[in-house]
Formats: sequence, structure tokens, C-alpha cells
Amino acid sequence: MSRRRQIYEGKAKILYEGPEPGTIIQYFKDDATAFDNKKKGTINGKGVINNRVSEHIFTLLGHIGIPSHFIRRLNMREQLVKQVEIVPIEVIVRNVAAGSLSKRLGIEEGTPLPHTLLEYCYKDDALGDPLVAEEHIACFGWATQEEMQDISAMAIRINDFMAGMFAGIGIKLVDFKLEFGRLFDGDFSRIILADEISPDGCRLWDIETNEKLDKDRFRRDLGGEAEAYQEVARRMGLFPEGGISEVLDLDSERKKRGK
Repeated sequence: MSRRRQIYEGKAKILYEGPEPGTIIQYFKDDATAFDNKKKGTINGKGVINNRVSEHIFTLLGHIGIPSHFIRRLNMREQLVKQVEIVPIEVIVRNVAAGSLSKRLGIEEGTPLPHTLLEYCYKDDALGDPLVAEEHIACFGWATQEEMQDISAMAIRINDFMAGMFAGIGIKLVDFKLEFGRLFDGDFSRIILADEISPDGCRLWDIETNEKLDKDRFRRDLGGEAEAYQEVARRMGLFPEGGISEVLDLDSERKKRGK
């Protein structure tokens, strides 16, 4: 499928005009960033793996009734999605204390939380995506009360499903971020899941060893980022046994040829 006009380029993806009205092509990059884009690098094959992981999770979530923008994967790095108006709120779903929560509240990283915690950040790179309360969201009209009820209810359902899914393959779902969008039908809109779900936006630890299998390996200079992403995909059964290297080699050749 030929690409059309580029609409937007973010830290991890490029968005192109889709083949039909109301659609967008989402291209996954290998670029890695951290600390409000102050740290930059590349994780080889990340885009290929994130595309496949996100496809798999969105498809499974669709089976349990979670509506999303995902339509289908097009190739190794691209997927076709519905065009939505992104709600300018990131939802952080936390099961275990880690990252900024541990720093802010002085809670030892790895401490299980008494119950799932939802936090909200205002999506603004220039401001560093600041933490906000539901009162801020209502006050500034970023989402209605009804939309926030839908968002929080879906976030809890997604967490329940994903926590079980990852536990089944020996992975602890520590925390993750979600984004939602408004899908319009005339003058009416409904909230659906958008963006992606991948090791870029999830903290995933091995259940037995607490080894990090996510972007924290890049953030904290632990090394082995590509291997960690590949391990998540391997445990999820997304590539034939031993097939990840072959797929990444093919992707590398296509990039060299400019395809």
C-alpha cells in the first residue's frame, strides 16, 4: 500500500494519511527517547516488535469488548487505524510502585500497591506531560465527566485483562500508559482506545527475577534493550520459534533499500 501525505511525526511513530477517509497509517520507528526527549537513541527492531505486540493486544482487547482505533496491521512496521481526536490526557495504570511514583512518594520500587492506581497526565511535551487531577481535567474541559467515566472503566478492564495475559507468560505488569480518542459519527462521539500498547509504554518485569523487559533498560543505561523487547515478543508467541532474527534481518534489508 502506497503511503500518502505525512500528518505528524512523534517520538516513536509517524502518521500518514490513510487510503480511505477517516483512516490513518501508523508507522512504528526504532527511535527511543526518555526524560522528556532529553535522552535519545535507537533500539534495533523496536518498531517491528511494537507494531506486532500492539496489534496482538488490541486484537485481544477487541475480543473482550474494548473498542479501539485499530483496524489491521499492514506490514512489518505499519498498521491501519481509525482517525480519532485524541483526548489530551495520558492515563497511567499502576499495579506496583515504580518510576516517578516511587520518586514522588518515597515508596520503594517494587512495592505492590493495595489496589490499582490510575493517574492522569496532561499531554504537552513542552510542559513535560505534568501530572493532573480529575478536577483539572473538568475545569479546563479536556474531557467531560461522562468521558472520564468511560476512560477509567476501560482502563481498569484493560489492566485486569493484560495483567492476567502477561502473568500467564511469566511477566509482571508493573504499570503502563494508555491514550484514548473520540471517534465521531456526525455530531456525536464515543471514547475508544488509541495510540499503542507495547514495551515502550509498559513496565514489564520477569515474575521470578524482576528483570526489566521494557524501555527502562534504555532509560537507566542497563543495556540489552533489543533483547528485552524480543523476549517479550517471544513469550507472547508473536514470531515463529527463532523467527524474530529473520524478520528483523528482512526489515533491515528493506530499510537499506529505502522501502
